[in-house]
Amino acid sequence: MPGRSFGRFVGVLSVVSLSACSEGDAVESREASDATQSQASSIVTTADMPDDIFEDSRARLPLPQREQLSADGQRAYDVIVNPDSRYVSGLRGPLAMWVYSPLMAEHIFPASSYLRFGTEKDQRLTELVILTTAREVRSQYEWTSHEPLGLRAGLEPEIIDLVKRRADLGTAGDLPGLGDRERTLIAFAREVISEQKVSSATFSSALELFGEQGVMDLAGLVGYYNFVNITLKTFDLQLAPGGERLLPDLW
Repeated sequence: MPGRSFGRFVGVLSVVSLSACSEGDAVESREASDATQSQASSIVTTADMPDDIFEDSRARLPLPQREQLSADGQRAYDVIVNPDSRYVSGLRGPLAMWVYSPLMAEHIFPASSYLRFGTEKDQRLTELVILTTAREVRSQYEWTSHEPLGLRAGLEPEIIDLVKRRADLGTAGDLPGLGDRERTLIAFAREVISEQKVSSATFSSALELFGEQGVMDLAGLVGYYNFVNITLKTFDLQLAPGGERLLPDLW
């Protein structure tokens, strides 16, 4: 099909002869091979791309081209791609798929900008919420995209590791930077996604720390990245070949 060049490649089968080595050597050889395969599996390759993925978008639909869009589509495109936007270089990722529904994209993009950059939470705390959400919904794409952003925003590696491992906050101990705000944000995102509801204790703590608007903004940020995850799953967006998957295989 035109526009699609990613496909399955035939893997190379390596045959290791054990006849000339001792049993201990064989075990060592297998362990080394397993370690190599594990390391290699964390790197995205073109062979990982499903057959229905377009090369330009790394998704199930091609990257929208402005000149081919309707008037509504061009307006939505310009809302996202403009000199004042974080997408000044062009459409990419899940937002590229939004443009297939121009009015939806036109309304949601400003909300996404507000939730990521316009609330009273600093970028370090915002990235903590995004990473916790990505971990709860098991989004490799979102986690791998935001772990470096979290580090850049000052989020401590120990906290990132706690979220990545989904470690118990009650036994986490004294980690650098892990205070009441961080604990509350992690608990809130975990509960609102994975439990029937946010507990009264977590809600009360969030309300005391962030206020009424802050709690609503927090719910909006978690909800927004749930929506992003649904977009990623619907269009099967793929990480770029050559990059490293930063979240362990959770499936």
